[in-house]
Amino acid sequence: MRKFNLILVLLLMGAMPAFGGTKLKGTATLKDFQPAGTPDKKQKQQYDFIFDASGTEYTCRSSAGTKLNATQFPVNSELTYEIDGNKGKVKGPSGKETKCTVVRVEHISGTPKTDAPR
Repeated sequence: MRKFNLILVLLLMGAMPAFGGTKLKGTATLKDFQPAGTPDKKQKQQYDFIFDASGTEYTCRSSAGTKLNATQFPVNSELTYEIDGNKGKVKGPSGKETKCTVVRVEHISGTPKTDAPR
């Protein structure tokens, strides 16, 4: 029974990285930076960062209350990103870094999808 338990524990430890989230890090070109929604008096403005990373397009939304300026994140500039599950960080060319939440992920394919002929 002890051998079985030891083997089971070793197998589970080997499988743990598969269950854990993988961190993605790198640089990407910022495709778009825009306000998200319309805040009311009590709510602060949020912003969406849209960028491609490893064949996937990510939309990452800043948290409410984060002060950002459009000049810190020019569109078509390089940004550094870090994604861990649905949590992310982006850093613009000005050095401004902000945390964000991944709200949309789209796989980018090399060829457009077409319907089969009938």
